[in-house]
Amino acid sequence: MESSPLLTPYRMGEFNLAHRVVLAPMTRCRAYGNVPQPAHMSLYYCQRATPGGLLISEACAVSETARGYADVPGLWTEEQVEAWKPIVDAVHAKGAVFFAQIWHTGRVSPLEFQPNGQAPISSTDKQVRPQASYDGRFDTFAVPRRLGTNEIPHVVNDFRIAARNAIKAGFDGVEIHAANGYLFDQFMKDSTNDRDDAYGGSLENRCRFNAEVVAAVASEVGAYRLGVRLSPFADYLDCSDSEPETLALHVVGHTLNPLNVLYCHMVEPRMQVKPNDGNKLTLPHMHMPFRKAFHGTFIVNGAYDREEGNTAMAEGYGDLLAYGRLFLANPDLPARFARNAGLNKYDKSTFYTSDPVVGYTDYPFLDQL
Repeated sequence: MESSPLLTPYRMGEFNLAHRVVLAPMTRCRAYGNVPQPAHMSLYYCQRATPGGLLISEACAVSETARGYADVPGLWTEEQVEAWKPIVDAVHAKGAVFFAQIWHTGRVSPLEFQPNGQAPISSTDKQVRPQASYDGRFDTFAVPRRLGTNEIPHVVNDFRIAARNAIKAGFDGVEIHAANGYLFDQFMKDSTNDRDDAYGGSLENRCRFNAEVVAAVASEVGAYRLGVRLSPFADYLDCSDSEPETLALHVVGHTLNPLNVLYCHMVEPRMQVKPNDGNKLTLPHMHMPFRKAFHGTFIVNGAYDREEGNTAMAEGYGDLLAYGRLFLANPDLPARFARNAGLNKYDKSTFYTSDPVVGYTDYPFLDQL
């Protein structure tokens, strides 16, 4: 067993964490009919739960119109709340802390997921250009409908209700998904937001929707159990900003800090290949200004391995580190890091299938090898 910065304890607000390895939120498409499935989803999350570990759930839609992919869970109905309860209870029985991520995909949502096949909502009526998918296909997107100013408070309220439902389901807190080209990015980033009203134009106006949702959720459940995920440098889903550092510093300084939001979860810029090793990825480490500016817990996320994660923690680049694909394929990831053990390889082809076992709960633990 090796000691390392990743495995040292950390106090996040009122939560005492035993280590700094966080389960990142990952869409898994196993919540059939948008209802969490207690049997296999309990097993999936419990496999990755450790005493004092932090888990962030897969993204949960805040309304029927918020869905972007098949069989993603929701938090807008009482049925969904009740279905989440045994899953959350099982994670708590393992001694872990569990936050629910809430989202709206905006213009990414397909027509078939919209009531009566209507256009998905967005900050804009600009369509997402076709995007290469993980399996080599190209995904196409519908023309969205620009939200009217009078409609935006209703969407803000959807987030408030979903956050309330998350706490009713037993989650310890909520994370607002304001990253990766979804609805918040569509408002905040200047490549997408072409509005000329109170929600467009200036940086303050473009960030207004984000600020209103964060304030509403903080008022509903308490900022002490609220996190926000951002990806300022990303260009996911045709959504980028010409001044990403200025954008992120504005959100941190004018929205998160004044409300004393518990944590900020930042997604790294796209990876760069080291010239002397075509298979090794290195990180630009461009988030230090935000880490210094933010007053709460700072979580970093972006294709780190064990060595890079330990370095990031040792150098104070973040307080916690969220792992996605490595945690997906290695349910006992903290134990493997402690033993400096080998890692299972993930299988991309099973990321988004509907199978309740294959590619979901069948990755082996160290003691099974």
